[in-house]
Amino acid sequence: MCYNVGLELARQQMSTTTIRLEDDLKSRVAAAAEREGKTAHAFILDAIAQTVEQAELDEAFHRVAEERWTQVLNTGKTVAWDDAKAYLKARARGERARRPAARKLRP
Repeated sequence: MCYNVGLELARQQMSTTTIRLEDDLKSRVAAAAEREGKTAHAFILDAIAQTVEQAELDEAFHRVAEERWTQVLNTGKTVAWDDAKAYLKARARGERARRPAARKLRP
């Protein structure tokens, strides 16, 4: 009984969207879903969720990059790649490393 109530609530919170797939893609989705042990529906939902998540991560990455680039342009300071790379490698090895200093860009 509780299962039916939960299922009904889930149905009320979901909308229906129709997508049109070329026959070849539909066959590929069905085959991939079968290999994954999923229904085509579940496979498509997972694919959509992964794509949305990646798009959101990409947007966040670009937002941070733009903020940092603006800071570089405003201050004229940045860290040389060789210094940053050496610092990151040392940290990855578990070593305590001094953070590289930001320096003015050379024209």
